[in-house]
Amino acid sequence: MKRYKITAIALLVVLIASFTVLLSLGSDIYREKPPIPTAYVDVNGQTVYSKNDIEQGQLVWRSMGGHQLGSIWGHGSYVAPDWTADWLHREAQAWLEITAQQRYSQSFASLTPEIQAGLELALRQDVRHNTVVEQPDGITLVTLSDTRIAAMGVVMDHYIALFGDDPKMSSLREQYAMKEGTIPSLDRREKLNAFLFWGAWAAITERPGLDHTYTNNWPYDPQLGNNPTSSNVVWSILSIVALIAGIGALVWYHAAGKHEPLPKPADQDPLFFNKPTQSQKAVGKYFLTAIGLFLLQVVLGGITAHYAVEGQNFYGIPLAEILPYSVTRTWHTQLAVFWIATAWLGTGLYIAPALSGHEPKFQRLGVNVLWAALVVIVLGSMAGEWIGVQQYFDLDMNFLFGHQGYEYIDLGRVWQILLLVGLLIWLALVTAAIKPALNKQGEMTPVIWVLYASCVAIGLFYGAGLFMGKHTNLAIAEYWRWWVVHLWVEGFFETFATSVIALMLVRLGLIRARSANSAVLFATVIFLTGGLIGTLHHLYFTGTPTSVIAWGAIFSALEVVPLALIGFEAVESYRMRAAAPWMARYKWAIMFFVATAFWNLVGAGVLGFLINPPIALYFIQGLNTTATHGHAAFMGVYGMLGIGLMLFCLRGLTGNMQWNDKYLKGAFWSLNIGLAGMVFMSLLPVGLIQFFAVLENGYWYGRSAEVIHSSLVETFVWLRVPGDVLFGFGGLLLGAFLFDLIRKALAGKSSPNLEEGITSNA
Repeated sequence: MKRYKITAIALLVVLIASFTVLLSLGSDIYREKPPIPTAYVDVNGQTVYSKNDIEQGQLVWRSMGGHQLGSIWGHGSYVAPDWTADWLHREAQAWLEITAQQRYSQSFASLTPEIQAGLELALRQDVRHNTVVEQPDGITLVTLSDTRIAAMGVVMDHYIALFGDDPKMSSLREQYAMKEGTIPSLDRREKLNAFLFWGAWAAITERPGLDHTYTNNWPYDPQLGNNPTSSNVVWSILSIVALIAGIGALVWYHAAGKHEPLPKPADQDPLFFNKPTQSQKAVGKYFLTAIGLFLLQVVLGGITAHYAVEGQNFYGIPLAEILPYSVTRTWHTQLAVFWIATAWLGTGLYIAPALSGHEPKFQRLGVNVLWAALVVIVLGSMAGEWIGVQQYFDLDMNFLFGHQGYEYIDLGRVWQILLLVGLLIWLALVTAAIKPALNKQGEMTPVIWVLYASCVAIGLFYGAGLFMGKHTNLAIAEYWRWWVVHLWVEGFFETFATSVIALMLVRLGLIRARSANSAVLFATVIFLTGGLIGTLHHLYFTGTPTSVIAWGAIFSALEVVPLALIGFEAVESYRMRAAAPWMARYKWAIMFFVATAFWNLVGAGVLGFLINPPIALYFIQGLNTTATHGHAAFMGVYGMLGIGLMLFCLRGLTGNMQWNDKYLKGAFWSLNIGLAGMVFMSLLPVGLIQFFAVLENGYWYGRSAEVIHSSLVETFVWLRVPGDVLFGFGGLLLGAFLFDLIRKALAGKSSPNLEEGITSNA
C-alpha cells in the first residue's frame, strides 16, 4: 500500500507540474502570438488590408473547410498546397520578376547569377523586416513597400481565380482536389486573401529584435532566408539524448523489478455466469453504431484517397459536385473520432456497473437518451459541415452550425457544445454506476480510481476546444485545438484504456490485482510524464516562442520511451489467449490488444518519433509522413483497442452464444495487413518522396502539384488500393460478425442477454 501511495503522489506531482508548464507556455503564446495589426498600409498610408478583413477572411477559410483543404502553417490536408508556403513562393517570384523588369528590363530568369543573388538579398530585406508600429491610440500599422504590394496583387489575382470558377484554373483545381466555385462570392475570396496573406506575413516577418520569424523560420524556403534555426538543431539533438536516456532508465527499471508469476486461471470463465444489468444490455446499440460509423469512415477514406488522383471525380463520376474533397475528408477524420469514442464510451457504461455491482435508478434510460443524443449530434454536425462547405450559410451561421475549419474539431460550435454536454451526461452515468466501487476499499481500488479520473478528464477536457472563439488568433486556436486532439485523445483515453484492460484481466483471473495496480499506476505516470507536455511538439511552428521548441522536443521524445518496451506487453497478452481452455472465448479480443501493442510501438513510437524532433518536423510537417503516423497510430492503436474492448463487452452480452470466429479471424488479419499495406506501400513512400523534394527546392515544392501529381507519386497512390481494399474487407467482416450475432438472436439461438441487449436496440 505504501508503494501505491508513493506512485499516486508521483502521478499527482506529474499532473500539477505538467499543467503548470502547459499553462505557463500558453500565457507566453498569448503574449507573443503573431499580431493582427489594425491595418496593412502602403507608403502613403492607404489601407491594403484591415484587421476586419483578416478576421472575416479567417471565417471564409473556415467555411470552405479550413484545414480540410490545404493547410496553414503546415496543419491540415495534403493534396492542396500549404497556403502559407504557396503564397510566400508566389509572392517572391512576382517580387523578383517585377524588380528585374523595373531595374534591368529583363526577366529574372535571364539575369546573371550575381545579379539574381543581389535581387534575392533585396527581396529578403524587404519581406523579412518587421515594420509593425504601435501608435499611442492603440492602432497598430504595418507598412508595405510598393514592390511588395504589386507582388501581392499577382498572388491575389491567382487566388481570386483559383477559388472561383475561372476556366483557366480548372486544371489546377482538379490537381488540388478543389470543386469548381469553391467560394462563389468575390467579396469572400477577397477577404480570404487577407487571411492567407496574414499567415504568410507571420511566416516571413522576423520577431522584433530576433533573427527568426514568428513561425521560427517555417516554412523552409532558402530563397527567402527561411532556414532552420539553431534552436531547431540543438533541441533535436537533445531530444534524441533524452530518448536514449529514458529508454535506458526504463529498461533498467524493468530488469530490476520483481516479476511475479501469473496466477493459475480458474477452471471456469469467471465472467460467464455474470448476468448483465438492464443498462449494460442497452449498451449493445453503442457497439452496433460504432461499427456502422466505422464502415462509413472506411468508404469515405477510399473516396478521399482517390481524390489525390482524380481531384473532382471518382472513377470518372463527377462526385465532387456533391461531395467535394473537403467534405469527405472532414467526415473521414471526424468519424474516426466518433466511432472510436462511441466504442470506448460504451465500454465505460458497460464496465462501471460491472465493477460496483450497482445499477442506479434510471441508468438504462440515461444510456438510451445519451445514445439518441450522440446520433443526433453526429448526423447533425455532418449535415452542417456539408451545408457550410457548399457556402449556403452566412459566415456567422457557419461558425455556429456549419464547419469550424479546425481538423478533428470541425463541427460547428453548437454541435461542439452539445457533444460536450453529451460527454458530461456520460460522466454522470459512469459516476452513478461506479460510485459504490469508489467508496469501498479493495484490491483494485487504485486502478478503479485511475479509471474514474480518466473518465472525468475525458468528460471535461473536450471543453478545451471552446476556449477559441470566432476570431481567435490562429496561434492561440492551435494551442487549444491540440489540447483536445492530443490531451483528450492521446492522453486520457490512453489512461482509460490501460485501466479498463487491467480490470478486465484481473476479473478473468489472468493477472494479480497487486501486479495490475502497480503496472497501471506506473504506466500512467510514465505516459503522462511525456504525454502532457509532449503536446507542444505540435506547436513548434504555429507562431509560438522558442521555449515551446525546447519543452516540446524533450517531452515528446519521452512520450516514446514507454513504447520502446511495449513488445513485452504484446507477448504477455498473446500468451494469455491460451492460459485456460475457456480463454478461447476471448481470443480475438486479446488478439486485438496484441495488435494495439504492435501499432503502439510501430505507429505511435517509430513513425511518431520520425516526425517529433524539431529538425525533422521542420522539413516534413504536413507531408504524407504525417499521414503515415496518423493512420498507423490512430487506427492501429485507438481503433484496434476500441474493437478489442467492444469484443470483451459483447462477450458478456452474448452469454453462451457460439461466435463465428472465422469472421473475427478474417477481420483481424485483413484490418492489420490492410493497414500495414496502406502505410508502408503508399503513405510512407510518398512522404519520403516529398521530403527529398523539400530539401532540394523548399517546402512549397514538396506540396506542389508538380510533385503530388508526378508519375512516381501517383504510382504509389495507386499502390494504396490493395491495402485499402483489404482493410475495407476487414471492416465488412467485422460488420458481418455483428450481423451474425443479431441473426442468431432473432432466430432465438442466443441467450436472453443478447436478445434483450441487442435486438431491442437494433
